[in-house]
Parts: sequence; structure tokens; C-alpha cells
Amino acid sequence: MMKGSLGDVAVKWLRKVHASARNEIYDSFFVKGPPTEVIQALVPALSEKEDSKEDHRAFCLNLERLLILCLLDNKGVSQILAEFTCCSKHGNDVLKPDKTMLVSRVAQLLASVPDKARLGASGALASTSFFKNVVSQLLAGAEAATVQLAADKDATELCALSSVFLFVGEVLSRVSRRGSTGILVAELIPRIRNHLHRCVPSDHKAISPEMMQHVSQSQFWFNVVEAMRDQHSIERLTEELLRQLASQHISDEEAYWILWTLFNQSFKRLTVMRSMFVDKFLLWKTFPLCCLRWILHYAVFECPPNSTTETLMQRTPDFFGTLQSLVSIWSRKEFVQSHSVEQQAYITAAIGLCLEKLTKKELETTKDVLNSILQGVSCRLESPIELIRKMASAVALTFSKVVDPKNPLYLDDNCCENVDWEFGVLSSKEIKAPLHAVDSENKPKSRENKRNAGEKKAKAIKSDVPDVRAKIVEIKSVDCDQMSDTVMNGKFEEEECDEDSMNIDASRDSSLEPYDLSDDDTDLQKKFSHLSDLAAALRKPDDPDGVENALSSAEKLVRASPDELRHNSGDLVRALVHVRCSDLAMEGEEDSAEEKREKALIALLVTCPFESLDVLTKLLYSSSVDISQRILIIDVMTEAAQELAETKILKTEQRRGSLITDNSPSWLVPSNRGPSGAGPWREVSEPGTLLSWSHRYEREVPSRSGQVKSGKSRKWGLGKAKDLQLEWSKNRFPLYAAAFMLPVMQGYDKRSHGVDLLNRDFVVLGKLIYMLGVCMKCVAMHPEASALAPALLDMIRSRDVSQHAEAYVRRSVLFAASCILISLHPSYVASSLIEGNQDISTSLEWIRTFALQVAEADPDTECTSMAMTCLRLHSEMALQTSRTLESADHSKTGRGLPTKLDSIIIPFGNVMK
Repeated sequence: MMKGSLGDVAVKWLRKVHASARNEIYDSFFVKGPPTEVIQALVPALSEKEDSKEDHRAFCLNLERLLILCLLDNKGVSQILAEFTCCSKHGNDVLKPDKTMLVSRVAQLLASVPDKARLGASGALASTSFFKNVVSQLLAGAEAATVQLAADKDATELCALSSVFLFVGEVLSRVSRRGSTGILVAELIPRIRNHLHRCVPSDHKAISPEMMQHVSQSQFWFNVVEAMRDQHSIERLTEELLRQLASQHISDEEAYWILWTLFNQSFKRLTVMRSMFVDKFLLWKTFPLCCLRWILHYAVFECPPNSTTETLMQRTPDFFGTLQSLVSIWSRKEFVQSHSVEQQAYITAAIGLCLEKLTKKELETTKDVLNSILQGVSCRLESPIELIRKMASAVALTFSKVVDPKNPLYLDDNCCENVDWEFGVLSSKEIKAPLHAVDSENKPKSRENKRNAGEKKAKAIKSDVPDVRAKIVEIKSVDCDQMSDTVMNGKFEEEECDEDSMNIDASRDSSLEPYDLSDDDTDLQKKFSHLSDLAAALRKPDDPDGVENALSSAEKLVRASPDELRHNSGDLVRALVHVRCSDLAMEGEEDSAEEKREKALIALLVTCPFESLDVLTKLLYSSSVDISQRILIIDVMTEAAQELAETKILKTEQRRGSLITDNSPSWLVPSNRGPSGAGPWREVSEPGTLLSWSHRYEREVPSRSGQVKSGKSRKWGLGKAKDLQLEWSKNRFPLYAAAFMLPVMQGYDKRSHGVDLLNRDFVVLGKLIYMLGVCMKCVAMHPEASALAPALLDMIRSRDVSQHAEAYVRRSVLFAASCILISLHPSYVASSLIEGNQDISTSLEWIRTFALQVAEADPDTECTSMAMTCLRLHSEMALQTSRTLESADHSKTGRGLPTKLDSIIIPFGNVMK
């Protein structure tokens, strides 16, 4: 009968019936009918097809109207629950196969309504609003049914609740499977919070399990998760629940009891539920720090936070087993290499929070925890990424407080007594990777701390991660006239200020005070005037004052460019590389001595590049230097390349000369004859050089009579008209680019005594590739870039480099690849493609493929971000190259000659014969 009412009646007669009659006769038939039968009749009919398009539209509109009326407006979901409860209240056949199939069938149809509704259906049937209404009815109805069955002593409560829980679990699982877990959790949280507040009496502040068990509604909340038999849906619901609780800033105690209420019953019974919390949520997932605390308190500590029993409870074997598994994974070097920074921070925080609950006596009973922690701290201290080293320092500090609370171990100067386990990446707002990259132009002048580099290698390596998003050049517009005026004004003001200060000092009474005639060590220090003496002083480790004095004088003396610089530069470079600043400087002043040494080396590379590079490139792979000295060599080469490049362009506006008047005529000035209204001649400089060797004049000419367009400027002079702005590049690096790059790209993959860049010394490899990328930036758009790019591409394309286990090296490879894309001129790429040069096209295609692979699968978040930037640069280069190719084809077509040359008249043809 329902099928007939939906088909023939709806299509042929319903549109002709008045609305009031339709509501009383037609609609009431479905509203008052059994809800399970109604839904089984309405939902499948949505998939049926009518003969005509108009009939089908009318048929679907009627079905959708009835679904909204029956399920949403008249609380049809609550009626379905009541029907299942009533049918099985006094029977025990609810869980028979046919009844179970009926419950599952109704749940399936209910959850499929948004999928089967038409594209233009009412918004009430959209998944967001529909599931929100359904879940609200479902939770309220199930909670009410639990209270009703608890009050009815004659009812078979277990059987009735089984049918209710079966239906609720089926619907919630299907809603979660359809991607609406967020809607489900948003309805769940306020209801369970209200239930917790209901369980706490007014005269109690804390909650206990006994309080909850005496409330009748608790029976529903204890079993609702267990009723969801789909483990994947349970996992998605739990994950979304934790994140939404964190976003609402729920207190730790309330969050604990929410988890206890929903999961405690299944957590004790089901191994898979315990595995979800202890294994997946601790080892594989990443949550905000507050969620991690809730998981640990519920699943590992098994006690509410901030409770009186927390300090008195004895740790369970599960606690020590969880700590052991966390520490064993955390200590592996492969874990540091292959997992994201967020995942490492998450597990580090879990270990730290567990260690804070331990006592020294309990620690002694654990197996291999001490060795695993020492191993994990050691491998992290070797990382060039600062955040990774910060994790090691935090765990070491917490562990030392357990062993000896009076003597905490601070491995980092920035360590605080209370460790921040968020590490800046586990906030409740969003989880993201920190940027360790520093723009080259914003890099601070103070260099890295390399004190005691041989013994404290980990503390010597600062995170100098390349940033591919740094601009290739910093173009500053500087007016020569303004610059000269500024210099003159500054000089004048300085002299004026000095004169004023002299007058002020003379007028003060303090000027009459006696001078300090005590000995000053600075006056007694030896003044170096020869580079040979400077190098000799640096080789005297038994005279730290002399060495320090030599470091202070080195840069100024080298910048003076004495005649002996070319002959003594190599000797001075060796002396500066081998000097030990940590041995001669006072405690706390190692950075100052290190900075002086680096500035001196940079000055040598800038003033005498070839001779200094010849020594440095040989020392880089020498067995006589350690890792800190290799890093020093690469750092000074990077800084020197940028200083030689001085990648800025001076743009100067042409200064308007004084007008030529009749009182001061010149034979160079053109005559004033011309059309009436013509302006006076103005002298301008010849563009293209900073010094003008010719005279040019121009004047404004008015439009001719009847001419519509505006007048133009006539120029009279010896040269061709050019732009009115000068561009003067000061980049001196391309001349030395090959000397910087080619020697260091040879031998990087060879393993010898003390040198192992591909494995142990990966920090040196990463910095080396970064330096090569900076060099490519410094020769951008120069011919040298096209000559050096293939060699660098061959280096970074090697599997040992591009597929390196350390994220630090992969970041450097992406940076270098991006620099290559920036530095190559599109015309060079276009000409290579036209000439059939497959090497450059193959290399550029490799960059695109490599960046795609990293963006899709690399565990390091910074690598994926840099890979996306690299892909953007590649697409920009491809666009510029295609435009160059199109312009080349167009010009080639314009110049091309047809095959029949006898029909073409060629001027001056006799010249071509």
C-alpha cells in the first residue's frame, strides 16, 4: 500500500489535492505508521526512476518531503528507538538473526539518506544538518530508554538494552564511516559533560567511579562505545574526541573522566582497545600536548591527574612496559632520521612526562631504560637541527632530576627548570614543523659557537638550514647624488658633533679631574704591521695573549691589502684554520675570538680569492682538520661568496642639467629655431656609463596643428637614446665562482682517514651543498651559471646525496636545486633544448620528479615545504622557457625565406653574390 501511495498517488493525484487535505489524509498515513516500515519504504524509493523527467522530479520531491516530515520534524529516529525498546521489553528474541538483520537494515537506510538524496534536495537532507539531527535524537532517545528500562522492574532490561545499543552502535559507526565524525563528536561532548556534572553531588568537588555508577544514565555511556563494533570508526571517533576536547580547553580532570566514562568498560575487556591507546595513540599518532597527558593518565598511569592517590599509587607493570617501548624506539638513530619532527617531539614529550612520575628506586628496577636514554640523547646531540638537540637536553634534564634531584644536568644554556614539552610544535591550535631556515640576507653577523669543537661537536653545530624561500638578490635603489649628499652631510654633522662635544667637555668640571695613569694592557700589546708576523703569532699556542692580539688585528691588516698579501695569504689561511679559539679565549668569550677568526678568513677570501681558495679547498678534505674546522671553512666560503657578489644594483636617476640660456651660449647647443611653443634645450648625461663622455640635449616639442596625440621629446646628441636610469651591478663573484665550487665538488664521496661526508660527517655535506647553492645564487643570470650548473646537478643527483637518510642533507639538496632553477637564464635553457642538449632537460626533469617525490612522501615537514617551493620555481622556469621558445619560433618564422627564391626581390643582391 505504501508503494502505491508513493508512486501513482504522488505522481498523478497529489499535486491536485489541497495542502490541508494532503496533511490530514496522505501525510498522516506515513507519520502514524510504524517508523521502521516507513523508512524501509521511503529510502529505497529514492533510487527508483519514473517515466518522464517531470514525473521523476515530482516523485522525488514528495519522497524528500516525507523523509523530512517523518524523520526530522516528527522525531522519527526517537520513534524507531522506542519501537525497538517496546518490542523487546518483555521478550528475549531481539538478538535472533532476523531481528539483528532488521536493526542493521534500518541503520543502513537511515545513514544512507544524504547519499541518495538529489543534488538539489532540501538542505535538511544534507549530511551536515541531517546527521546532526539524527545523532541528537539518537543520543537523547537512547539515554531516555536507559532510564525508562531501569525504572521498569518487569522489563527484561538486558535484552531491551541490547537492541538499543545495537541500533545506536550501527548508526554511529555508519555516520563516522561517512566522514561525519566531527558532527557526531560535537553532539556527544556537551551531553557527556552534562552527565558528568549530574553525577557529582553539590557537596562534592571531585568525582569518583562510585558516584557515576549510581546514576541510571551511566549505563548508556558505559556501553555506547562498545556498541560500535567497527574498530576503525571507534578510532576515528576517539581521535576526533581528543582534538575537539583540546580545542575547547577542557581541564585535565574533566577530560580524564570523559575518557574513563566512554572507554573504561571496553578498555578492560578488549585488547584491541588498549592497543589503540597505548600503541597507536602513543607511537603512531600525533596529538596536542594536553591530549598526550590525558592519554597517559588514562591508559598508562591509570589514575586521574592532580589526585591525592596519584603520588601514592604504585606503578603497574604496564607502565614500565610502555616506558620501555617508548624509550627503545626513541633511542634508535633510524627513528631520528625517518620520522617527522612533530612525531619525535610527541614521543619525547611522552617519555619526559613518564620520567617525571618515576622515582630513583623505580628507575633502578627497569631494564635497559638508562642505556636507551643515554643512546637517544647522544644521537640527538649530534643533529644539526636545534629542535632535535633541544629534545635531548629536555630528556637529559628530566632524567638527571630522577637520578639526583640536587644536581640537574643542563646541556643547553637556554634550559629552564620546568621543561616545556610542547617544543613549539605540539600546541592545541595546530601541529606544524618549525622552521629552522634562516634567510641568508637576515643572517646575524655573530657566527656559530664552535668552542671545544672536537670534544663538544654537538654544541658546536648550529642549525644553519638553507631556506629556499630566500630571495636571490636584495635589490636596493640608491641614488648616487643622494648617496653623496648623505655622506657629505653625515661627515659634516659628525665634525659638528665632535666640536660640540669638545666644547661641552671643556665646560664641565669633570674635565679637570686627573687622568687615569694606570697601566693598560691594550697599550702594551704588539702592533702587527706584517702578515708574516701575524701568522707566526697565531702559531704560538703557549702565548694566548699574543694569539688573541693577532686575531684582533688580522682582519684590519688583511683588508688594507699590503703588497705581501698575495705571497703570505696561504700561510695565514692555514694558521687561522688551525688556531684553537677555545684554548686561548677566556670562559664565555669563545664566540668573540671565533668571530674574529672567521672575519679574518672572509677578508682573505675577498681580497685574495685564488690563493686563499687553493689552500682552503685542500684543507677541506684533509685528515689534519676535524669536523668543526671543516664547517668553519664552508661557512667562511659562504660568507665570502656573498660579500664578493654584493648582489645589489645601484639605480641612478639622471640629474637634470642646468638650462642653456642666451646669456651663456655654447657651440654644442643646437639652435633655438623650431616650432612656436617649443621648450628650451636641456643637457642630459649619456646613459650606460657613470661618467658621460658626450653631450646630449633634449627639449619638449608641441603637437602640430590638427594633431590629436600628445607631443613627444626630440633628442639631439651623439649616442642612441636609452633609458633614463642607470643599472650598475657590483657583482664580482662570477670571476671566482669556478674556484669556489669545482674543487670542493671533487672528493666529497670518498671515504678516507677522518673524512666520511656521506655517513658520519653528514653535517659537513649538508653545509657544503648549501654553500654551493649560495654560490649558484650569486652567479644568477650570469654565463657562469650555465657552465657550473651541470656539475652541481650531477652531484646532488647521486643517490647517496639526494636519498640521504638525514633530513638536513635533503633540505640542502632542495635548496641547491631551487638555486639552480633561479640562476639559469631561460634563454640558455631554450637554446639547449633547440640544440638538442638532453643533459639540461634531463637534469631539470629530475629536479621536478625529485621535488614531487619529496613533497608526497618525505617524513620531514620542512622538506615537503621546500619541495613545494621548488616545484613552483620549476613551473615558473618552464613558463619563461616556453615564452622564450615561442618568441624564437616567431622571429625565426619572420626571417625565414620561402623555397622559391627567384620570385623574391632581395635588395643589394649583388653584395650577396
